[in-house]
Amino acid sequence: MSKVRGVESGRDAFDQGVANLLASYRAIPPEGRVRLAKKTSNLFRKRAKNPFPGLDVSGLDRVISVDVGARTADVAGMCTYEELVATTLKYGLAPKVVPQLKTITLGGAVTGLGIESTSFRNGLPHESVIEIDILTGAGEIVTTSATSDNSDLFFGFANSYGTLGYSTRLKIELEQVAPFVELRHVRFSDLQTLQDTMNQIVDDPQYQGERVDYLDGVVFSATESYLILGRQSADAGPVSDYTGDQIFYRSIQHGADSTPLRDRLTIADYLWRWDTDWFWCSRAFGAQNPRIRRFWPKQLLRSSFYWKLIALDHRFDIGDKLNARKGEPPGERVVQDIEVPIERTAEFTAWFLENIPIEPIWLCPLRLRDPSPAGADSNRPWPLYPLEPHRTYVNIGFWSAVPKRTDQPDGYANRQIEIKVSELDGHKSLYSESFYSEEEFDQLYGGEPYRLLKKHYDPGSRLLDLYAKAVQRQ
Repeated sequence: MSKVRGVESGRDAFDQGVANLLASYRAIPPEGRVRLAKKTSNLFRKRAKNPFPGLDVSGLDRVISVDVGARTADVAGMCTYEELVATTLKYGLAPKVVPQLKTITLGGAVTGLGIESTSFRNGLPHESVIEIDILTGAGEIVTTSATSDNSDLFFGFANSYGTLGYSTRLKIELEQVAPFVELRHVRFSDLQTLQDTMNQIVDDPQYQGERVDYLDGVVFSATESYLILGRQSADAGPVSDYTGDQIFYRSIQHGADSTPLRDRLTIADYLWRWDTDWFWCSRAFGAQNPRIRRFWPKQLLRSSFYWKLIALDHRFDIGDKLNARKGEPPGERVVQDIEVPIERTAEFTAWFLENIPIEPIWLCPLRLRDPSPAGADSNRPWPLYPLEPHRTYVNIGFWSAVPKRTDQPDGYANRQIEIKVSELDGHKSLYSESFYSEEEFDQLYGGEPYRLLKKHYDPGSRLLDLYAKAVQRQ
């Protein structure tokens, strides 16, 4: 069995990390709220300060081992995908789903929700998990899987956002990948044709006779949108570089009457194609201005640095102060990922373009893997985010701000989006601000099954409740 070199030292360091984690849990007084002590976060919702020290996760940031023959990896919960991918690509392997941003952790993508261009065939990150070790709210580390006696925790962990516990180790499936990805950028002049083509590719992963291994898209307007079709390739040859002066999302645009534009990337550059400019959000910092970009340090063209700039804006309200100097109203942050059934994609996108002045918009189709794991509920395998099996959805991402309306309550635009998504039988991710009533939230995110899990695995309520964390931002 082939494994990563230095596994024993890696295992020793991991074991010490677990010991430090448990010690930090026990140091928090019984009345104290338990949270992680993290230097970085990919959450877009503010939360109340915790007067108690956070859990020490400093030793849980690594790949423990890789089994090349079985195509699996044991990974510590705070290991970033940047570290995980760098390790597995040495063996021609990658996680089945690699979320777009380098500093997303494996544990975060599983207890939250991750997605990417393999999700139309590989589902979501939690579906590639074989086994998890979880520090529960009760202060115990339990091992759970789809077939274990405590499988309710395994299936309920996805979308629980640390309210049932924190993963310390995850055993995940990997897939073999080629060293290059051949790209085709296909332009559409109407949203319905885009939707229909995306649906056809999900059902039969090819387009005009060429295999499709990766599938996502970008909407610039109702009359200009693209599907980005990727195919793995072992053929050597020139590749593009979007880690410096060139900007990936601009590279996909071309004339309405031209044939699909082709491109080529290394597998590593493909997996991180969105990180360099945080999709397109780097333009808010001037990083896409050619006069600025030529002097911008290349090592700071990455999402983790933009997060630091966002943190400064949150702290000092820089954006709103600049707006005020220009005589403009403060902004309402609209940073969301939602899912609607694929047949409602054109409808939602058209509504969004007409009502929310944000562009571009990201599209990423997904289906839960078939069959569901043994022991899963056939109708609701993942009860805290109940997507239907055998049904295709499209994740629609939009990340910017709109002018606040003085005649409406705070969060007005976000609330209109929530209402529209529910009307179309969809859901939204909880990494950002939410405005649901408790009754609505209960219907959408677990309800009674969640309460039973909470009572069993966090009987002392040491961890926040999901509604309190996601909506009330406690």
